[in-house]
Amino acid sequence: MEAVIAVFALLFVLFLVLGAYATVKVIGAAKRGVDRTIDQARRTVEDHTLRAKSFVQQGPAAEVAALRLKLRTSMRATQDALHAGARDDQSLKESVDLFRRLSVHGHELDGELKRLEGEPDRATLAQRLPDLRARTERITQSADSLRWAARDRAHRFAADDLDTLSAQIDVEAGALRHWTKEEPSAAPPPWPDAPAADNATAQQTWPETPRRTEEPTRAAITPPGQRPSYPWQKKPRPESTT
Repeated sequence: MEAVIAVFALLFVLFLVLGAYATVKVIGAAKRGVDRTIDQARRTVEDHTLRAKSFVQQGPAAEVAALRLKLRTSMRATQDALHAGARDDQSLKESVDLFRRLSVHGHELDGELKRLEGEPDRATLAQRLPDLRARTERITQSADSLRWAARDRAHRFAADDLDTLSAQIDVEAGALRHWTKEEPSAAPPPWPDAPAADNATAQQTWPETPRRTEEPTRAAITPPGQRPSYPWQKKPRPESTT
């Protein structure tokens, strides 16, 4: 009895532990989903703010906002393209590692541009704009190069797969329509070669017809011969002349 109670107690504790673990996992997944949604909403709001500043403001402040918006848009698009392609193509792993290294410089530049948005000294800001513009251009060009290379690779693989699939479909369609193909007619057997002649002047000879031997002509009707008479035969009577 005590063993049964111990087993039920152990199962109860096990169910409690599993329930607590499942609850923690669910809460963690929900928290990550909420954080992801909040980050995405924050990025969207920030991008719209930067776009508005680039149109509304003038001078160096507007250009700083435009540079930051360009940097963030290029880096985010490249990140999404590489992560989406790496799930199907393991060869993009090195490209993802290169982008992570590039992202370090991108985050550094983005933080610097963000601090310069509220810079009151316009003259100093204008002096630093050429360097900021060049750094932004180098980072965005590198990110765009990685993104378009990944897209071209995916497009190439898709085109090759489509070509292979089209060829297989053509073969299958031809096999399904086998009755439309005319069967090649069998060639007639060749004529036998003529026998070779012994010499150039040889001619074909025909066998001579054997001559008929002349037979003596016989009369069509042989007259009856004179019959022999015997003594016991009666003499024929003379025919009446009346």
